[in-house]
Amino acid sequence: MALEQLEYYSRFFAFILKYYNSGVVQSTTDSALNELQAENEYDFKETPKELVEDLKRMGPTFVKLGQLLSTRPDLLPDPYLEALAELQDDVETISYEEIQEICEEEIGVRISKAFQSFDKEPLASASIGQVHRAVLPSGREVVVKVQRPGVRQRFLEDLQTLQKMADLAVSYSKNARKYALDSIVEEMRFILINELDYEKEAQHLRLLRTNLERFDLLMIPDAVPAYSTGKVLTMDYIFGKKITSLGNLRKLESDFTPLVDQLIEAYLQQIIVDGFAHADPHPGNIHLTPNNRLAIMDLGMVAKFSPQLRDKITKLLISIGHKNGDEMTDALLAMSEYDHDDEDALVRFRKNLNRLVQENLTTTAADMQTGRIVLQINRIAANEGIKVTVELNILGKILLNLDQIIAELTPKYDMQQAIRRFTEKMLRQKMAEDLKPDDLYGFILDNKKFLEHLPGRLDTITSKLADGQLEVRINAFNEKRLTDGFQKVANRITAGLVLAAMIIGAALLMRVPSSYSVLGYGLLPFVFFIVAIGLGLFLVYNILFKDESFRNKSK
Repeated sequence: MALEQLEYYSRFFAFILKYYNSGVVQSTTDSALNELQAENEYDFKETPKELVEDLKRMGPTFVKLGQLLSTRPDLLPDPYLEALAELQDDVETISYEEIQEICEEEIGVRISKAFQSFDKEPLASASIGQVHRAVLPSGREVVVKVQRPGVRQRFLEDLQTLQKMADLAVSYSKNARKYALDSIVEEMRFILINELDYEKEAQHLRLLRTNLERFDLLMIPDAVPAYSTGKVLTMDYIFGKKITSLGNLRKLESDFTPLVDQLIEAYLQQIIVDGFAHADPHPGNIHLTPNNRLAIMDLGMVAKFSPQLRDKITKLLISIGHKNGDEMTDALLAMSEYDHDDEDALVRFRKNLNRLVQENLTTTAADMQTGRIVLQINRIAANEGIKVTVELNILGKILLNLDQIIAELTPKYDMQQAIRRFTEKMLRQKMAEDLKPDDLYGFILDNKKFLEHLPGRLDTITSKLADGQLEVRINAFNEKRLTDGFQKVANRITAGLVLAAMIIGAALLMRVPSSYSVLGYGLLPFVFFIVAIGLGLFLVYNILFKDESFRNKSK
């Protein structure tokens, strides 16, 4: 085991050393940090094919990272994106014997009994699992996705190593701290571990089918619970082609605008209405069927949005659709953590967002600017010390993937106009639902007494206002009474000190011989004692009677 770990770490660090100063990493990093440079300034020594082969050698976690990078045209040049896209299909297959063993162990029966037929050759092989076509005893055509053996443990080991590297980078790199690299790796770990649970994916399929059932041009395969476990997922077989593999003739012959309309509206509904969204709609996961419907595949990666965050995202999307930089800034700050006293940073943030709006919101979907804008917002915010919620990155990735699909199907489609149109439509529907009879009746019952007295009270107020008889009483804090109280305390302390001084002085004077005496005491000390007694009685009287009267007035 120790030897295997040593080989793993040597392979890992060899990979890091090879690509640490490479043009691939520098290009990706500079793009992520919004430091745009001419492409020819980078020294791309590693060819796209070499990068893909290196990722394959590193194992499933790095293959998955390569797949994620292949959907980010804002980070890498096209040749690398095209090569990385092959990782979505071109992965080493698992033998049928292993597939059979896993299926029978998970489902609990032999494949020959569970299925009428089961293709030995895979339909597709990915970093996490392999897909086979099959037919249930009922004749229902399905696909069976089987998880690779040992992939979970390998993912955990790789992610633990990446987490350590991220923590180290955060300790020594300003940019790593600024962009919270450790938090990004932790979020990636959470997403990938969840993607390994096929039972959750089956639940996601059923939930998304329910949420999007009104969209007749969209399809989501239905899971088969009896044939699904944590490592095996059985769902409907849907025949179709990937968006990226459509021929030019098919694109020319068909008007895909209705499909794109429904696709955009469906994803906006997922984000701002349902709060549950398919987070990985890259072109490889969206298939076009022969009857011109779009099938949404692979729901391992999903995102959830709280009701409060949905409202803020709605405002952000409307501001993007309206091309309003100030509204966009306000919406973003509402979902961010930042130093409210750093006015200079806030001014720069607002200025940069307004510049971003002007530069990017005049292009078509073919340039894929909508998702790129949202991702750039996060970079601009990080540069000013503003910590934006992690869901904003997920939103940007979803929109960026949709931009790629739109560019394939309808390059002239106006994404901003569609966002504005569908978002405002959903807002109107939400307001109508809030005012439906059942909810309105409940509101009236809860506020019955208030509503009964409201007309009469409004009539009284307006009548007095018209006659000039409206009075407003305010019980404010009486500063004069407070200062008078402090003054009384000070006077009492002063009087007490004077009395003490007179008594002490009289006692000292008694030792001084005097030609005049009263009752055997010197005249002067005797007078001091009499005056002190008089003042003392007067002070006691004021404390007992005058102060009590003052307290009663205060009440």
